[in-house]
Amino acid sequence: MTTPTRILTNGKIWCGLKEGFAEALAIEGDKVLATGTADEIAALAGPETDIIDLGGKFAVPGLNDAHMHLYLYGLNLLQVDLRPHAGVRSIQALLDRVKAAAEQLPPGAWIIGRGYDHDKLTELRHPHMKELDAVAPNNPVMLSRACGHAAVANTLALQAGGIGHNTPQPYGGHIGRDDQGMLSGLLLENARVPVSRAQPQPTVDDLVNAIERGGQELLKLGVTSVMEAAIGMGIGEGELDAYMKANETGRLPVRVAGTLMGDLERNILDYAYGKGLVTGVGDNMFRIGPVKIFTDGSIGGYSAWMSEPYYKQPDNYGVPCLNQEQTDELVMKAHKMGYQMAPHAIGDAAIGMVLAAYEKAYAAEPAEDRRHRIEHCGWHTPAQLEQMKAMKVIPAGQPSFLYFFGDGYFMCMGPDKPKKSYPFKTWLESGLHPSGSTDCPVTEPDPLPALYGMIARKSDTGQSLGEDERLSVAEALHCYTYESAYGVHDEKIKGRLVPGQLADIAVFDTNFFDVDPEAILDAKCQMTILGGEVVYSRGDAA
Repeated sequence: MTTPTRILTNGKIWCGLKEGFAEALAIEGDKVLATGTADEIAALAGPETDIIDLGGKFAVPGLNDAHMHLYLYGLNLLQVDLRPHAGVRSIQALLDRVKAAAEQLPPGAWIIGRGYDHDKLTELRHPHMKELDAVAPNNPVMLSRACGHAAVANTLALQAGGIGHNTPQPYGGHIGRDDQGMLSGLLLENARVPVSRAQPQPTVDDLVNAIERGGQELLKLGVTSVMEAAIGMGIGEGELDAYMKANETGRLPVRVAGTLMGDLERNILDYAYGKGLVTGVGDNMFRIGPVKIFTDGSIGGYSAWMSEPYYKQPDNYGVPCLNQEQTDELVMKAHKMGYQMAPHAIGDAAIGMVLAAYEKAYAAEPAEDRRHRIEHCGWHTPAQLEQMKAMKVIPAGQPSFLYFFGDGYFMCMGPDKPKKSYPFKTWLESGLHPSGSTDCPVTEPDPLPALYGMIARKSDTGQSLGEDERLSVAEALHCYTYESAYGVHDEKIKGRLVPGQLADIAVFDTNFFDVDPEAILDAKCQMTILGGEVVYSRGDAA
């Protein structure tokens, strides 16, 4: 047998759902060479083999976030941090951070913030435009809710976006007003677009920096692969150019499957197709994935499109961002071009629209193993589950939503419906290949709350979201490794620690199998290996 370049030994190495545990693992180049007992693997070592003693630590295949926004995360690291877990739990705390930013900037400079959750603010409401005006009278301000589907802007920002008192409601969006009928600054879905476009746009080099910055942070968490969920959503074609440049110049820290925007206005499909960039094209660091369209919003923003109204809001069914005809046309185009699809659809009305479009696309042009997906897929009906099974549609849900947004789901949907949301157990037992992800920066990029969400089905306050849908530790890891790879046709090269697969490995200080689920939240990544090379080491992990 080939002499290994590196050996990991004296550990508890989880190799996969069927493979179970090994004591040691041998790496040759960038791939796994063998797994086995410590003695078996030690016998393979040569004089030049690098030996890493894990000291009993817990190792798993490199974690794979199957739906997140890497470049946005990198950009957000430089913006005003409004996350609840960063201490913003009241309107005043939010305003204090905006005011502090305004004091550091010249008049006219934009203040961009991200991550507030009005369900976790003491006042249980969004900030008002006038409150932002008071603390930043000379700067345009736009603050995005954690979900990314709602934002609040001050007067200068609304003016920059051409939004005034008489501006009509845009299709697929909503301009908020207060009880007096005046603009409140709240913008939902497509209503955010004019204000976003009025802001200074990042350059390709800015995006490369953001990709590298965000990717380095992911390595510290044991994440070695991601599906970038929306290339082209901001500045369009330049985002694809940035990913290509980051890969070509060696500045892509993690493996990326890139989802291309193919929506009505945010659409780079023809640009990519003209370069021959269809699903599957690329290398082991950057590969073209599916095509994204938006059909609705978010539950927390009351904009996910539902067939029944929101709890205690009898006239609110959410916001459809597309109609059936538009969805059919966009899906059919991408399907016939050979792309996998990954539409955003959270509410059951939106999910139904996507499934109807899939049925038409497959009828027009059958495509074995295309693996069309539904991103989020949080609130579907039993009949829609059967449609998904019949067409082998992959549900790409976010278990981190259960942890971070679970309490808010009860506020939005009532006492019963949240317990059936994101049904990972049902999906897994139905053979639908559910993956694990965070939708970062919608939630934290840390995979541990997402794993906890699948295993414990509890919010960050301990509220249960349906014990019947809990997964075992092994099943949750399987979703965050193998199934995430399967979702972008990569299961043959990564997702398990078996001979011939890429040697992407995350090492933690806690064995998830030996502790209560709550202890998983406190675990720390000690080492990350990408393609056989140690790319992150914490303290004395090596």
